[in-house]
Amino acid sequence: MDFDQAYTMTIGGKAIAGTETFDVLNPATEQVVASAPDATREDLDAAVAAARDAFPGWSATPIDERRALIDRLGDALLADIEGFKRLLTAEQGKSHDDAAYEVGGAGMWLKGAATLQLPVTVNEDSAERYSETRHVPLGVVGAIAPWNYPLVLAMFKVGPALLAGNTMVLKPSPFTPLSTLKFGELAATILPPGVLNVVSGGDRLGPWLTEHPGIDKVSFTGSTETGRRVMRSASATLKRVTLELGGNDPAIVLADVDVEQVAEKLFWAAFTNNGQVCIATKRMYVHEDVYEPLKEALVAYARTVKVGDGSEQGNRLGPINNRPQYERVLDLVRDARENGYDFLIGGEDSDVPGYFVPVTIIDNPPEDSRIVQEEQFGPVLPLIRFSDIDDVVARANASDYGLGASVWGKDENAAWAIAERIASGTVWVNEAQHLTPLAAFGGMKQSGIGVENGVEGLLEYTTAQTITRRR
Repeated sequence: MDFDQAYTMTIGGKAIAGTETFDVLNPATEQVVASAPDATREDLDAAVAAARDAFPGWSATPIDERRALIDRLGDALLADIEGFKRLLTAEQGKSHDDAAYEVGGAGMWLKGAATLQLPVTVNEDSAERYSETRHVPLGVVGAIAPWNYPLVLAMFKVGPALLAGNTMVLKPSPFTPLSTLKFGELAATILPPGVLNVVSGGDRLGPWLTEHPGIDKVSFTGSTETGRRVMRSASATLKRVTLELGGNDPAIVLADVDVEQVAEKLFWAAFTNNGQVCIATKRMYVHEDVYEPLKEALVAYARTVKVGDGSEQGNRLGPINNRPQYERVLDLVRDARENGYDFLIGGEDSDVPGYFVPVTIIDNPPEDSRIVQEEQFGPVLPLIRFSDIDDVVARANASDYGLGASVWGKDENAAWAIAERIASGTVWVNEAQHLTPLAAFGGMKQSGIGVENGVEGLLEYTTAQTITRRR
């Protein structure tokens, strides 16, 4: 895939260059990768009109035909992992291996979503009447995807929304639009015109989309702060919303863990994608009996992980994706340093180009510290000592967030019992960050509204319709 080629939006099945552009930077070099179209209101209006025009035909298409096309789209992504991974690394920063994993995951997510079934409930089947409740599409979905996993998180929305019979206008993050624009071109060769439209743009485009009267539902993945704005904007026309928002995910490491066995897993629970994961471990509570050996094992493993340009072989972690997030992470590190917290590794400023933050682990900061209370979304992890189970569960739950959590211990039943007490939409036992298109994923409290994936996520793109026949 040639980075220098023109990048176009997909509207009504056609490639649209637009009249305005913006630059996309490589976060490892801070150099321009390419320019992307900066959609105008007229471009968005055209995309929404195309989606509305396509909706009657697409929703009337038998679901098995829609299923087959979505499956083909997944296969098409899987067939071009090599090209997409290089582009994804260039705009997002993650390593080629991680980018390939994301592209493959995006393809498999579409194929997985295509296997879901819309339920039909028979309410009554008597001599007097027959009644059933089915689930019908909403119309045009406005989907807003984030920059940390731009392709796979877009597929969380594309697969179920289209399978349910909706059409879509998809907006990628302005930090990572290129791979999604190329995906739009690919989709135009498989799907009927107007079923999936892809538009790119800066900060002005999101509010235009969420307030647009031609959009029937908004599905947004991003920060809680932005999610509140999306909800306010959508309220004007009572749009349905699905909001997958921030998290401050706790991990609870019990006294009976095998330190050597879990140290590497715990590291990647926190630092996968450079910590830029909504369900990454953001605060790690470690029982005092294993605190010292585990912190040593984590630091020892961290020293083996190379940080650098994701396009260079051997680098496991890349840069923070964009300057605003880079500055936020640095501010949290500076706060920890100014408060005199102990750094087990990292904490120093980078002296190379790019948005690089070294892997940083902080030793037992106070519970009320910013690094414990706030979502860092970067490669900085606080380790926190605990001794009492009831106390650590209370501390894990004392957050406005409730997206993900994990519990680690040899006694799986004991760990499971603790997991049931955690106020999070997903809780893992002896693993982390495992998601599937077949299981519901969503947040409690201010981590979101609604769910994605699984039958429950599919139903988010429908409304219930009950039909009754008097006999």
